[in-house]
Amino acid sequence: MIIATHKPQLATVCTHGGIFHADEVFATLIMDKLSTGNTYVIRAFKVPENLNPNAVVYDIGHGKYDHHQPGGNGCRENGVPYSSVGLIWRDFGMEVVKNTPNPALVWELIDVNLIQEIDAIDNGVLPKVNYPAMAMSINRMIGLFNPNWDDEEYADDAFIRAVEFAEIVFNRVLRNAISTARASCIVENAIDRTTGPIMVLDEFVPWQNGIFGSKNPKAKDIQFIVFPSLRGGFNWQCVPDKPGGFGQRKPTPKEWWGLAGEELQKVTGVETATFCHPNGFIGGAQTKEDAIRIAEIAASKKTEG
Repeated sequence: MIIATHKPQLATVCTHGGIFHADEVFATLIMDKLSTGNTYVIRAFKVPENLNPNAVVYDIGHGKYDHHQPGGNGCRENGVPYSSVGLIWRDFGMEVVKNTPNPALVWELIDVNLIQEIDAIDNGVLPKVNYPAMAMSINRMIGLFNPNWDDEEYADDAFIRAVEFAEIVFNRVLRNAISTARASCIVENAIDRTTGPIMVLDEFVPWQNGIFGSKNPKAKDIQFIVFPSLRGGFNWQCVPDKPGGFGQRKPTPKEWWGLAGEELQKVTGVETATFCHPNGFIGGAQTKEDAIRIAEIAASKKTEG
């Protein structure tokens, strides 16, 4: 539980007062997740001289977890500079996720999908889109919790409410990261079992991150994925040319594109073929064996052009 305090000796964390931002709000949440008791936060305009020596200080004082000093406080290898939450996540994040499946991947997914955006916006380096509408970023959402000029709400109470909202967001990102990590483990095992260009999954799981993130050399040779369809039967799907890409490592024959039922069965020679997407990247069959057969036929065809 996070409790605002004005007693420096009692504080377990310290950040700046006044208008608050997403970086110190999420940093406070992360520190609270590591606490075995209450988290006492003091918000001040300078670091108190008599502050609890064990308190973690961030986003104030030009220390280890501040980024307002000249030149900032470092960047990731990809160039995204750290704000206070990125610095806190860098040093304490693994402790938060240590009991999850594949903690290193979960840590990285949270950094990529949440922390880096906060860091980039707080440091003013996220490029703005030349469009009249503005995206409602998590930074803007947190900013809305600051009291308006005509509100009577106490600033520290507003800060606590912002942290409570941040926890809802963080927990959803964490849950998604854990799900992705679990899927990657399943995909990694499937890659290891694969002996050709077709990988078969016994259940549907998101597989792209697993394919493109795998260090198994087999992953680069996989062209099609076969998995149970959520609508019944089985799907086959082309592996894209890059993560999230619209190209295909191995395009399907164009004469299949957009066909369904008997028309598709006739052109493929596969009895239970059900459909092929108009862009050819996914299709289906009633049985797993036939979905694999379609993928085998596509893999054996010469690529056009």
